[in-house]
Amino acid sequence: MDKATLAGLSLALGGIVLGLILEDRNLGQVLQPTAAMIVIGGTLGAVLIQFPLAVVLSAGRHLANVFLEPKDTARATIATLVTYANKARRDGIVSLDSELQTIHEPFLRRALMLAVDGTEPQELRKIMELELDNQEEQEEKLPLVFESAGGFSPTIGIIGAVLGLIQVMQHLDKIDEVGKGIAVAFVATIYGVGSANLFFLPIAGKLKIRLRSDQVVREMTLEGVVSILEGMNPRMLETKLVGFLADAGTHPVETEIFPA
Repeated sequence: MDKATLAGLSLALGGIVLGLILEDRNLGQVLQPTAAMIVIGGTLGAVLIQFPLAVVLSAGRHLANVFLEPKDTARATIATLVTYANKARRDGIVSLDSELQTIHEPFLRRALMLAVDGTEPQELRKIMELELDNQEEQEEKLPLVFESAGGFSPTIGIIGAVLGLIQVMQHLDKIDEVGKGIAVAFVATIYGVGSANLFFLPIAGKLKIRLRSDQVVREMTLEGVVSILEGMNPRMLETKLVGFLADAGTHPVETEIFPA
């Protein structure tokens, strides 16, 4: 699990709950299922209107990436590419054909397949850069789903508050209940603003970071395969690829494929 995400969420929710308890020791006044239903249902409906269902479902699947600690795929990819470079230099690029069945990462497998098939480096780069651009364009939509939810939920919360006030105004004859009714009505606003600033918008920001790291690894993979095809020295290849690690969020000094 990602410690930063869990710690941030715990601190945010814990601070709000503790402050409420210290104020009047009553959590029941902010636990309103009706208000939650209005905010969650209204926000989800608005998001589905704005985005295709496939994009929303994909964003939901990527939600787990925010709470899970990312794997250090950058270093593993560099080690793999340097190994391939050594083999290609020793036995030729065609010798890497036997490695294709063991590669689980689709982008690396497709790029290496083109290299083994004798594609020119410039043509290979063009083909795979087109795939990179298309994939990046699709992934850019995923954080936008949560950003949109963060924009809709406060407004939906206001709608819920207004609906609650309408109900209160219809029972002004029971003046003792008016104050309680108004307080309950504004809970929807709390849910809307709270979900936007504690959940949707932070998730969108963290998801952007995660997706960018994946994009950097794919860019590094393409550069590595092209360099192998051009016959670059494995040590030079390692040095070249380590330069991508700063963008991928990994400390470059700790990566050494060749022991001293």
